[in-house]
Amino acid sequence: MSKAKDSITETVKTVVYALLIAGLFRTLFFQPFFIPSSSMKSTLLIGDFLFVNKMSYGFSEYSCPKLVRFLCPISGRILDKAPKRGDVVVFEHPTQHRAFVKRLIGLPGDKIQMKDGVLFINGEEAKQTPDGVFSEIFEAQGAAGNTPRCSNRAVGLGGECVKERFIETFPNGKSHKILNIANTSVDNTPVYTVPEAQYFFMGDNRDNSADSRIAQPSGVGFVPEKFLLGRVDRVMFSAAGKSLLFFWTWRMDRFYEDIV
Repeated sequence: MSKAKDSITETVKTVVYALLIAGLFRTLFFQPFFIPSSSMKSTLLIGDFLFVNKMSYGFSEYSCPKLVRFLCPISGRILDKAPKRGDVVVFEHPTQHRAFVKRLIGLPGDKIQMKDGVLFINGEEAKQTPDGVFSEIFEAQGAAGNTPRCSNRAVGLGGECVKERFIETFPNGKSHKILNIANTSVDNTPVYTVPEAQYFFMGDNRDNSADSRIAQPSGVGFVPEKFLLGRVDRVMFSAAGKSLLFFWTWRMDRFYEDIV
């Protein structure tokens, strides 16, 4: 009986230690993140699975999982590193307290504006170069089962859904791809001046993204630096179905793909 009790005790201890190590790893190093929405197409697709590099910008109380956040009495940020314009960042929404992923557009002090769908940073145009179209099947996508928005609007289930694609180049020379669906209210905006210690984010799928162009709580607004969780650099793997476990829906061409 004593040996059986010892065996159970050792098993429990092993499980507890494993959970503590996993929790520490998740808190300090890498956090898994699953893409649920289309706001970052074509850079990120619904069903992409990635790891957030939590060491990239340092740590705040929001770096800790919600259930154990009381164990992270961090004031401000420690080991703080400044993010760079163009980074793809996961952050916690300041009021909804859900994780979002967007591209970093505006740094503290920047002036950001959209004119006819074109981005201007501190008065300089982020030039757009046509890059063909992004094509996908018009069908329910991901666990939520939402259908994509298309430029060719009269699309039936199973039809081809397309969006205009452009290569956008920041004044600093960094480039990435963006999508355009139609003329929308956020294609023309006032000038946003990014406050100190806050950031301005936008989705690459410009006409299907609730981001810093829209005020909280429905949009993102300006994001204080304490809410930054980390940068994402690669798609680890991806599934086009409702679950990552449906291996027959895996997108083999996206395994370990760089995020630009």
